[in-house]
Amino acid sequence: MAAANCSLRVDRRLIDANFDSYRLSLEPLPTYAVELDGAVAEVKLREDQYTLDHMRVFGMYNYLHCDRWYQDSVYYVDQHERVMHLAVTLDTAISKPREVFRLSAEIKSCDTLVCASMHFTSPTWAALSDGTGRLYLLKTNSRAPNNTDKWEIMFQQELGEPFVIIHSHSFVKDNTNLIDVVLLKTEKDESNVKGSGFHSAIDWLTITCENNEPVYYWQQTDEDLTVNIQLKENTTKQNIEFQLSADHLNVGVKGQVVFIEGQLFSSVDHSESTWTITENRLEIFMIKKNKGVMWPEVVIGDRGGECIVNPSQTSELNERLLNLTSEELNADPERGKQACNAQELEECDRFPEDTSSLTRFDSNTLKATHVVNLSSHQYLFTAVVNPAEMPCLCLRHDVDALLWQPHTKQEDMWEHIGTFNALGYVQASKREKKFATCAPDHSYAALCECFRRVFIYRQPSPVQTVLYNRKEARHVGQVAKQQVANLETNDPVLGFQATNERLFVLTTKTLFVIKVNADGPQ
Repeated sequence: MAAANCSLRVDRRLIDANFDSYRLSLEPLPTYAVELDGAVAEVKLREDQYTLDHMRVFGMYNYLHCDRWYQDSVYYVDQHERVMHLAVTLDTAISKPREVFRLSAEIKSCDTLVCASMHFTSPTWAALSDGTGRLYLLKTNSRAPNNTDKWEIMFQQELGEPFVIIHSHSFVKDNTNLIDVVLLKTEKDESNVKGSGFHSAIDWLTITCENNEPVYYWQQTDEDLTVNIQLKENTTKQNIEFQLSADHLNVGVKGQVVFIEGQLFSSVDHSESTWTITENRLEIFMIKKNKGVMWPEVVIGDRGGECIVNPSQTSELNERLLNLTSEELNADPERGKQACNAQELEECDRFPEDTSSLTRFDSNTLKATHVVNLSSHQYLFTAVVNPAEMPCLCLRHDVDALLWQPHTKQEDMWEHIGTFNALGYVQASKREKKFATCAPDHSYAALCECFRRVFIYRQPSPVQTVLYNRKEARHVGQVAKQQVANLETNDPVLGFQATNERLFVLTTKTLFVIKVNADGPQ
């Protein structure tokens, strides 16, 4: 069956037709510099690799990797083949990056070496490439800031041509733990006699892991949730490490293993929640704050547990889902959209002549099922909003930049979840731009040039004083700010990542931490 053509549905409630412009703010941005013990393992392209395909895959690679399962946690690989980790909890007391894994010493002698890459599959797994064509799957245990465990190799395989890891995902199917890893590489194309002689290719690998019993079992009602964990014999209450707040749970055996650690799916009343040990079984009883909300998981992104659902709950869930369906369609999706006059476009508004498309592939048949012609909707960047979901795509729509969240359901495959006003127009004027990204909570977008400068574009926020727009004769209640950070370095920027509170900028010898939002600890 041929792939169906479809379109992206813009949520007009997320579009600000009256957006004016960004106002330059001179408010200082606290910036902290961390000197690296070893320089970043930057790999420059060889003379035979200077094709457009090689530049897209390897030449503009982001050497800094953000662990979205743990807030403000970043990684990089240095010239000593060490995977280095930096976690920030307090800006005024940032410690040096520490080693968590070391690659083979044979890497430097490889003739086809490219940049090392990694992706964090789950809260306890990571995928790593050494840049020579070898893939590692690593058991990391908890990667929380206070955990000092070294990573353990669970799988490694030589795959031939070098590649970079662009995504990985852990899931359970037929009681078997599986990990999908998506790789991007360039291959010699003998049929391409008029072009560069190369093309880019994507490999999709599915790796079967050892089939372990669930770490815990859990069940829920409209008002509470119960978690059961089987313990080893002679485990006492004094051996248990237990921390529960309204939004976070950490359970394990002191100095040995972590059972559950992370952000709860929803808030609980921790003062009324309890835990007990009976016959080598740990039972945690939590009271939900949001009564009637059914949790799909205990901890966001944790796949170590198995939910026990009774038949009465299944019937109730089916009835709730029926109320969410609708047969009404929007007959005029473009209604309310302002017209665009092509004669008013400036040079930075022009798009490349080649077109691109957004395609959905079925994981079983590996065939395309749906195709969206992006036309003038230029691809800007990729961002992770929820680590348990697929990465979001930021595409240009007119002058704005729209954030799209892919879903597995065919009814709503690409959801419009956020808008960065005029960012499509702004970024096109940045001739020296190297990286672009945004905060997971959409509070700001950021652009980074090849050297020194970082631009931050904040969402409109209320102003304390009354402003008046003389041109349009109206009062202004919100202002969108632009801020600029100048880094004190002459080294090129190699990596760029954003969290809700901070921006991380990696150069050859320094890792800069820019405090963007001051909601967290100072």
